[in-house]
Amino acid sequence: MSASPHSTWDVLIVGAGAAGLATAASLLKRRPSLRIAVLDPAQTHSYQPGWTMVGAGIFEQKKTVRTMAEVIPKGVKWVAQSVVAFHPTTQQVVLANDQILHYEVLVAAPGLKLNWSAIAGLSDTLGQHGVTSNYRADLAPYTWKLVQNLHTGRALFTQPPMPIKCAGAPQKAMYLSADYWLRAGHLAGIDVQFHTAGGVLFSVADYVPALMEYVERYNAKLNFGSTLVAVDGPARQATFAHKNAEGHVVESVEHFDMIHVCPPQGPLDVIKHSPLANPEGWIDVDQHTLRHQRFSDVFALGDSTSTPNAKTAAAARKQAPVVAENVLATLDGRALPAQYDGYGSCPLTVERGKIVLAEFGYGARLMPSLPAWMLDGRRPSRLAWHLKADVLPALYWNAMLKGHEILCKP
Repeated sequence: MSASPHSTWDVLIVGAGAAGLATAASLLKRRPSLRIAVLDPAQTHSYQPGWTMVGAGIFEQKKTVRTMAEVIPKGVKWVAQSVVAFHPTTQQVVLANDQILHYEVLVAAPGLKLNWSAIAGLSDTLGQHGVTSNYRADLAPYTWKLVQNLHTGRALFTQPPMPIKCAGAPQKAMYLSADYWLRAGHLAGIDVQFHTAGGVLFSVADYVPALMEYVERYNAKLNFGSTLVAVDGPARQATFAHKNAEGHVVESVEHFDMIHVCPPQGPLDVIKHSPLANPEGWIDVDQHTLRHQRFSDVFALGDSTSTPNAKTAAAARKQAPVVAENVLATLDGRALPAQYDGYGSCPLTVERGKIVLAEFGYGARLMPSLPAWMLDGRRPSRLAWHLKADVLPALYWNAMLKGHEILCKP
């Protein structure tokens, strides 16, 4: 449903991803009379955590996508336009069709940018020549096709510099692929390599021992400080940059039969060039209240913010009720009552049927949702697998996007 020019809204939400829709639903649960508009030109909404499972032949790609009309909360106006400019001093946004919308409170949840073009040659060869990525819904089925067809050769998996969304996804693709090859009897003939720009396997040290057991099980070679800079699909060659012993950046070329690429990521241009951005281009918010540092009627959540938490759907699930409470307080002229503790979750699928369930907050503090006697997230677990495969998708579609705040009330 379109809005008329110069429309005024109690709350404008930019972005109809997980963070934006969850916030809209949480707001309406608390105050059904609110006039809320959600701005997003996309016609479909995806359950992105499912794409890793698509790439392993566990989920069907079509089951991770629904039409936007299906998921917009009832009572919210959907404006199928993108925002091209923010004017926080006058409480206005400008849309791509030149409409100007006015707000009492703005909630920015536009997500981030997947910068495929930052890797030379990548865009031209994605989806062919053994080059794939679970970071695109249409490519995840190609990942599974490549995994099934590879019996011998070299498989490369890459991770760019942080921040990225779902920081465990690049290695999840490696674990699930290697598990398939192990079960199929092909692993001995496949050279599995993980190239990461970082210096550690996972940022929270408590989970690394369990992950290293699987690295060793799959005989995977870890290449730290190794950044993918170019891909030549027809030649099946990948170029990596890394520092040598003298500290100089040098490049090396690796042959591949299959390469799974995680693209570099960063803030959207419309955010980077707006008054909302910090010097790095992210929306500048207080990490606890999620209110903008300079504009008291602006809040932000999800992948677009400056907060130092893991950029995951689980983080957005925790952030949305905090923003909802604080938006209502702002509309009412009250002090902000809710705070976000940095919670994020990364279900690390280490084999088909088992997951290392990483749950942590600010300062790498472990924040398990279940008691250790039931589920110790530091060890691979079948219960965690059932949560990922069976419970979390239903929780996403039927609870999070509908304002039912299970295990995430502020």
